[in-house]
Amino acid sequence: MSDLDARFLHRCEVCDVEVLQSPSEAFDAGWDYPPLVGAFGVLSPRTCGDCPMDKTAWWAIAVQHRTTEEALGERHLATIERVRRELT
Repeated sequence: MSDLDARFLHRCEVCDVEVLQSPSEAFDAGWDYPPLVGAFGVLSPRTCGDCPMDKTAWWAIAVQHRTTEEALGERHLATIERVRRELT
């Protein structure tokens, strides 16, 4: 079995839906999720096929230039922490 066939938990940072899928299944369902979209441990949108990326922590930092904890808020900070833990 290849790494693209192994299933793991995908969590949308916008709507909080969680699904157990392989990277290939998630990609085919429209997910923006590593390893086929972005990279583990690097902040990028983590969204399901139904949610927009303009609600993500990545968007807040890269597009809206919100870089302080106060400007980001709890939801985005939690996403950033999850991404940091992806490689551990």
